[in-house]
Amino acid sequence: MVAGLTVAVSPVQAAGGEGKLVYVIPVENEVERGLEAFLKRTTQEAAENSADHIIFEIDTPGGRVDAAGQIAELLQDLDIPTTAFITNEALSAGSYIALNTDNIYMKPHATMGASGVINSDGTAADKKAQSAWISAMKSAASSKDRDPLYAEAMANPSIDLPEYGAPEGEFLTLDPTTAVEVGYAEAIVNHRTGLLAELNLDNAEIIETNPTLAEGIARFLTNPVVVPILLSLASIGLIVELYSPGFGIPGSVGLLSLILFFYGHIVAGLAGYEAIILLVLGIIMIIAEIFVPGGILGILGTGAVVAALFMSSADMGHMAMSIGIAVLSSIIVSVLLFKTIGLEKGFFKNIILKDATTTEQGYVSSVSRLDLIGLEGRSVTMLRPSGTAVFGDERLDVVTEGAFVEKDTPVKVVKTEGSRIVVRQINNQHKQEEV
Repeated sequence: MVAGLTVAVSPVQAAGGEGKLVYVIPVENEVERGLEAFLKRTTQEAAENSADHIIFEIDTPGGRVDAAGQIAELLQDLDIPTTAFITNEALSAGSYIALNTDNIYMKPHATMGASGVINSDGTAADKKAQSAWISAMKSAASSKDRDPLYAEAMANPSIDLPEYGAPEGEFLTLDPTTAVEVGYAEAIVNHRTGLLAELNLDNAEIIETNPTLAEGIARFLTNPVVVPILLSLASIGLIVELYSPGFGIPGSVGLLSLILFFYGHIVAGLAGYEAIILLVLGIIMIIAEIFVPGGILGILGTGAVVAALFMSSADMGHMAMSIGIAVLSSIIVSVLLFKTIGLEKGFFKNIILKDATTTEQGYVSSVSRLDLIGLEGRSVTMLRPSGTAVFGDERLDVVTEGAFVEKDTPVKVVKTEGSRIVVRQINNQHKQEEV
């Protein structure tokens, strides 16, 4: 009788989810590698705690295709039943994530779809990338026994579905009613309580997960919009520091931006310690270039820093664009600083020779001998055309106008140009008239 009672009670307990463990994981904001790291941690935690179900509460406009692909692989490998609860929108990469879960539920105002793949600059991706993405969308739908036609229409505007508001040339976006009609959503629910009731988990233990502070910072720092800003701040800050005395705010901002870039990418699992080692070596070589002439260390150091940046990125194209933006920004700032400040302040004043012997300081390049013009003397050496002549008690180096003059010949100063004294031979007729 006791055994019969046990059999009668167990189905009731199971129907309400009594004794079951449910993890609720938010999928919010843009889809990027920081979100991937967060989902990897939380799903692993759910598996370790033997969770009976995982609910992903989705509200995202989409994001990076590569991150969505990694998240989809993560979901497909789970042995735990999964449900996507679309609380507002699951667009682009968000719809792809939802399609990789076992069940989809939607709030009455939610939407799902509009999943065309675009480049980081907002232009349409090439045909190869589009074809791969369309195939991925169809495969995700098929893997969960959903009609792949609608998944393809979300990513391929050539599919003609006017009855669902997606004629040829438009991406399909499903509202809750249509999603239920085409078999993409199980039901429409107003809140999580209704969802748990639909899943027979209303009495289950619920564990809500949220990104840690480090994960939240990493998600922000690895955002495709933030990355070029960080690199630009790093390069501009270090450039401005070269024009500033000592090490101050510009250099600190530049260094902090570089640290934040690598911190975010390390927490997101994109950068390893090998990238940090390469970065440090690159900086050391760049600094050493200041004291060791030749340029080789500077080139190697710059190459090491750039390589460290690429090693920390999941998208080489986006990283190349980010580095290009940073380089262009630093060039513009360098030109402006050079024109307004020059090289007389900051670091440059210590490595550029600026001493000069000026007339204002009492220095002269040569003594002007205008007082010699008209003086007569005698050559003490042959002048061909340069040599030596004596004028009174003063012996001077002179040069003729081009003629050859013998030794002990009378000469007269006709011109002086700085230290250059020009003489002319005095002819005999002139001498006799004087006598």
